[in-house]
Amino acid sequence: MPTTNQSSTSFIPGYYAVAAGLLGWFALMAWVLFDRGSYVSLSLTFISVLFLVAMGVPFALSLVWRKYQMPYERHEETSFHDWRAGDFVVWGAELHGADAATEVLLPLMAVSFGLTAIGIVFVIVRASMLS
Repeated sequence: MPTTNQSSTSFIPGYYAVAAGLLGWFALMAWVLFDRGSYVSLSLTFISVLFLVAMGVPFALSLVWRKYQMPYERHEETSFHDWRAGDFVVWGAELHGADAATEVLLPLMAVSFGLTAIGIVFVIVRASMLS
């Protein structure tokens, strides 16, 4: 059973899935709520390709890293509860695991859900102007 003073230098794999899901939500809501014409579709296509590359390159690098890491570099999987209770080492400083997770995911959540809220207001205002 790990103790709470255990330090980590990387996030758990599920954490990256949450971050990718938030980026996917951002792109989906941009397409659903703001796609109104050919010029907007072109811009949204470029943004979607940018997000695809931003998520695809790190994922491909992680697959290569997992395949070719040395046996002494292998790490045992840590549960989310143990990781959250431990410390996260960043540039020589130590943060509590839950604080590190919040500080990284909070901007992604704010942008994703903020865009959704703005898009809903945009759709409501546009519908009221057309009627």
